[in-house]
Amino acid sequence: MYKHILIPTDGSEVAEKAVTAGIDFAREAGARVTLFTAVPEYEPPSEGAIMARRVVSIADHARESEKMASGILSNATRQARAAGLEFDTDYAQSNQPWQAIIDAAQRHGCDAIFMASHGRKGLAAVWHGSQTREVLTHSTVPTLVYR
Repeated sequence: MYKHILIPTDGSEVAEKAVTAGIDFAREAGARVTLFTAVPEYEPPSEGAIMARRVVSIADHARESEKMASGILSNATRQARAAGLEFDTDYAQSNQPWQAIIDAAQRHGCDAIFMASHGRKGLAAVWHGSQTREVLTHSTVPTLVYR
């Protein structure tokens, strides 16, 4: 069956439920897991931010990104460790999380993605978008969706 599963999370309640289910699935399948999150990319400061001296350096942004990713992945890491899984963690700076998820699955050689869906409909789906729908549309890696 599946040997290496990517489990992306944004730290939301829905995503955390999917992390738990994904870890259970991986344990039953005897699969290795990569826990993944995407954090916002560096944005060059606007003229107003420069004038107000609210400029964040690329290095500071990188440190904050790593700290943010570590926080988001901390619960998943604890769960994977408690389940006795072989796992690693990864994150990427990306304003298109769906693409970062697909890239991470390919980079790590994952043969499945196990992720959450918020199940938004109507205007909420249009406004917030659906990272899950984009992964399903663009990925060649089998994707299991937890709702």
